[in-house]
Amino acid sequence: MSLSLIKSLKAGTPPPKVMLLSDALFFVRAVPVAAGATAAEVAAQAELALESLSPFPPAQLYHGFHWVPGAERALVYAAYRRRFTSDQTAEWEQAELVMPAFAAVLGGEIRPATAVLIPSEEGLTAVYWDTSPVPARVVFRAIAPEADGTARATVRDEVLRLAGETRHVVDLKAAPVAEVAGSEREFAFRAGDLAVRIPGPVAATLDVRDRTELAALRRARARDVIFWRSFLGCLALIGLLLLGEFSLMGLALWQKTRVTRATAQQPVVEKIMTAQTITTRVKELSTRRLLPIEMILMVGSKKPEAITFLRTTTSGFYTLKVDARSTSPAAVSAYQTLLTQQPFAEKVEISDQRSRDGMMTFTLSVTFRPEALKPAAPATP
Repeated sequence: MSLSLIKSLKAGTPPPKVMLLSDALFFVRAVPVAAGATAAEVAAQAELALESLSPFPPAQLYHGFHWVPGAERALVYAAYRRRFTSDQTAEWEQAELVMPAFAAVLGGEIRPATAVLIPSEEGLTAVYWDTSPVPARVVFRAIAPEADGTARATVRDEVLRLAGETRHVVDLKAAPVAEVAGSEREFAFRAGDLAVRIPGPVAATLDVRDRTELAALRRARARDVIFWRSFLGCLALIGLLLLGEFSLMGLALWQKTRVTRATAQQPVVEKIMTAQTITTRVKELSTRRLLPIEMILMVGSKKPEAITFLRTTTSGFYTLKVDARSTSPAAVSAYQTLLTQQPFAEKVEISDQRSRDGMMTFTLSVTFRPEALKPAAPATP
């Protein structure tokens, strides 16, 4: 990254490109506006005023106007097109706003009966407000570059006299310059302590360029802005995709490291688990006891008389299997239900049911809860 690019990034967003033309090239008039007129109607009235005021038709003029909704007049200004060279007008295509220099103060908050004096290389301009938000008149007088202080003071007194009855004078020390605005929909200017903000719709009427060409230029600029923002959006999306790709690569590397470490530790883990299984089995064999008598007594204490036990076996420490027979199938079902309701029984199943000559044989499987099985207390002598 070059040093100039770094400096531009540190400087932030540059101000919009605004061409402020010499006030000496324009004639300015305040024209009355019909009460309740709309912006479109005021634009048409400004065109008619130019036709009556200028010896040239509007097509041969660069012109604009300033009007505030509700104001009883508009400020119209124009310059003969041949006063500008082709090189000068070619630069306008890259500008966002082209207007006379005095127009940069038309959006400021000015008190009534105030004249704003704007110095320039060509002379001195006085913009005078009476009680209306639109200036009553604009006066320009040329000053020679070699003029002394006395001559300049004389010109200052003259423009103030021609401006009108003035109670307040804002004497700017330098011409207005464009600065960065807080919004893309407005233009900002500053001249000393005077700060001016001009909304976009108002700036469109101040621009002196041909309205048809200006509309085409603004459409092209709006299209370029859309393309530029789309390009930035694509760059941002590509950046996110690259970030996601790098994240996946890092995750894959981390996962590969985990798998490698787990594979290396697997024999040790299996050895530990085998030792733990053997220890648990030894502990079970040394601490747990098979209690078949207790199982038979618990199950047999609930047995109805219609059921007879034939043979008993155990499966593990907690399951008792009983081969039995019964003369009543209903008694078998009731017996199973009764055992299921007992607190010592975890599961009760009946299987291998067979009936022959009025006798039913079956296998009863009862799984006991571990905490319910306790050795019987030894008999006292």
